[in-house]
Amino acid sequence: MTARDRTAVSLLLVSAFVVILNETVMGVALPRLMKDLAITASAAQWVTTAFMLTMAVVIPVTGFVLQRTTTRAAFLAAMGLFSVGTLVCALAPGFEVLLLGRVVQASGTAIMMPLLMTTVMTVTPPASRGRTMGNISVVISVAPALGPTISGFVLSVLDWRWLFGLVLPIAVGALALGAARLVNLTTPREARVDVLSVVLSALAFGGIVYGLSRVGESAAGGGASAAWTALGVGLVTLGLFVARQLVLQRTDAALLDLRTFRSPVFTVAIVLMAISMMSLFGTIILLPLYAQQVLGLEALQTGLLMLPGGLLMGFLAPSVGRAYDRFGPRVLLVPGATIVSIAAWLLATLGEQSSPWLLLTGHVVLSIGLALMFTPLFTASLGSLTPNLYSHGSAMVGTVQQVAGAAGTALFVTVLTARAATLTETGAGAVTSMAGGVHAAFLVGAVISVLAIPAAFAVRVPRDAGHGDGAHGVEGAGSAPAGVH
Repeated sequence: MTARDRTAVSLLLVSAFVVILNETVMGVALPRLMKDLAITASAAQWVTTAFMLTMAVVIPVTGFVLQRTTTRAAFLAAMGLFSVGTLVCALAPGFEVLLLGRVVQASGTAIMMPLLMTTVMTVTPPASRGRTMGNISVVISVAPALGPTISGFVLSVLDWRWLFGLVLPIAVGALALGAARLVNLTTPREARVDVLSVVLSALAFGGIVYGLSRVGESAAGGGASAAWTALGVGLVTLGLFVARQLVLQRTDAALLDLRTFRSPVFTVAIVLMAISMMSLFGTIILLPLYAQQVLGLEALQTGLLMLPGGLLMGFLAPSVGRAYDRFGPRVLLVPGATIVSIAAWLLATLGEQSSPWLLLTGHVVLSIGLALMFTPLFTASLGSLTPNLYSHGSAMVGTVQQVAGAAGTALFVTVLTARAATLTETGAGAVTSMAGGVHAAFLVGAVISVLAIPAAFAVRVPRDAGHGDGAHGVEGAGSAPAGVH
């Protein structure tokens, strides 16, 4: 990798960390927003839901966009949108303007992540991709995990607007540095956009994420109709979107090229990534509820309790990347999936009288397992594709993250709510009902986590990764991953 390429990747990494951090930074701030802006809890939740929804709508389009624009133009658009959105949020006089700012923020974030992955796959030699993807894992996994902690710190001393005010100078600085230093690393090509695909994509992924984000409410008897209608529309439209892409990709005109799934390595890695993201986002939403409503901890205490796991995940990611370059994915993924499952079963033992130390231990163990999984999954999945599919593969990875994150949140919250409601009907107190709901939700998550272990054996590094040779096989019995000596 040349000095120019290293500068570009470093700038993209820092910028991506800043923008991804904002996806989860508002969760802890919702009670403050409800009080300051005089809004209901369901309205306040939209500052997070709207962010996820916008990401789900925009990311699938980026595979097409990144092939048809320059690296520099895509970066300036991403950070420009994010900076403007952050400024709008910081100065928002009311809820409607704040919501608008979050949508603009998310539009920039949605462009940044596929841009980062596509650029790394383009400029990084296959032999050292694991190390670079380790840094990307810090961005994708650690930034969302640290969001609640940082938010708790800021809100303990400052107004909620400072959650945006402190980020704005960093975002503007990255934008200015990119305008001055970033060069074009890809060659765009001309093509017409298929408007029908854009509409179908927005309805499909937007409907699915919105429906999943509202399914939890249906368990408590509210919003069921809207949630299931949106989910149904999203799934039906997704079928139409897939059919449309299968036709368009014959002439290389697909908005999101589904030939990425011709690689079994990519397909299995995507499934594992979905399970991992469900575990991450489900845990992020569940542990604060348990810590505050069952253990009675403050928001700042909760953030501090989840900080070690997030920091450990970031600390391990570069080492995991180097191990991937040397040994391949299997020796990392199998232990990683096993550790994630152990953590899930450990968290399933949480009850009304559990110690905060058990919560901390479960989160740290989970973070270790996810750290072992994310880098191999990102690297092996994209490395199994030919270069012309990098941008589409990156967009698919980003889309799966959003949908799986919403699905994980919906699953955990739905199970929690349903079980808590059942216990309440039998006369249990609020704390006992919440503890029972958390136990049930983690138990379901633990069962799902077991499925990842056998799938982890099927992921390998393709021979001549990134050049198409041997990119479509799953490692067979007795074969060793690339790099094992």
